[in-house]
Amino acid sequence: MQDPYKILGVAKNAPQDEIKKVYRKLARELHPDVNPGDSKIEERFKKISAAYHLLGDPERRKKFDTGQIDADGRETSPFARGGGHADGRGGARAYAGDDPFGFSGANAEDIFDEIFGKGGRGGNPGAGFGGHRRPEKVKGPNISYELSLDLAEAIIGATKRINLASGKSLEVSIPAGSEDGQTLRLKGQGMTGMNGGDAGDALIKLHIHPDKVFRREGNDLHCDLAISLAEAVLGGSIEVPTINGKVNMKLPANANSGSKLRLRGKGAPYNRGDKRGDQYVHLTVKLPEERDDELVDFVREWSEKHPYKAR
Repeated sequence: MQDPYKILGVAKNAPQDEIKKVYRKLARELHPDVNPGDSKIEERFKKISAAYHLLGDPERRKKFDTGQIDADGRETSPFARGGGHADGRGGARAYAGDDPFGFSGANAEDIFDEIFGKGGRGGNPGAGFGGHRRPEKVKGPNISYELSLDLAEAIIGATKRINLASGKSLEVSIPAGSEDGQTLRLKGQGMTGMNGGDAGDALIKLHIHPDKVFRREGNDLHCDLAISLAEAVLGGSIEVPTINGKVNMKLPANANSGSKLRLRGKGAPYNRGDKRGDQYVHLTVKLPEERDDELVDFVREWSEKHPYKAR
């Protein structure tokens, strides 16, 4: 085996954190599930995994640096306890399949530490005689995806189809009330595990497009609504858009621009859908698009008799 430091591309005095960081990057780039059918990359992946298995554990790295074990993890003493397959140099090579460490890859993201904490601590005392180790089951890496939604889909809930890295197409159920930046976890839909380990998960981060009508603030929705001069003065019943469709709302007389009315329970679901926020309707009084001389004369005469402060 080549020098593990050269395989990972790190200096011999590199700190453990740097070695872990470099390995994480390489493992994500070279994992066989990301490069299906590429035997050269798969072979390189095995090499960097074996190199990290040697250097990622401080105790095993120290033994390598001091010459107690070689680059394949074999004891250099001619009196090393043996079993397995003799290598012609006084040692014995314990292996599982093509991987001398019983470890052919690594997880990614939030489970790297778990894998290397369990996978890199010497032999398995219950692995049988002759120095052989049983391959340890390792959960596959998680894979992250991004999924864009309309606000209505996030509030009401929806089913969206995504294509996984494996080529598999999957329908994803979007829970009602989902928020921008929320991550959904699909168990077992990540990369395959190693040595019979469980598959990783698919992590789907939601991105919600801005809506032309509604603004979301927590569990409440807000919208602007123009009303006519007559509606503002006289009040009445007006039609208001909601995320579930239009409803009628009572408008009080003498409603001003900037007034805010509330529709209870018309916001986003929360508490597992048992409750919903409210919708707030912000009113704006809108005058006719074209000048109306009759209205102008009326307002002039009325304002002279009923002056008031607007500011």
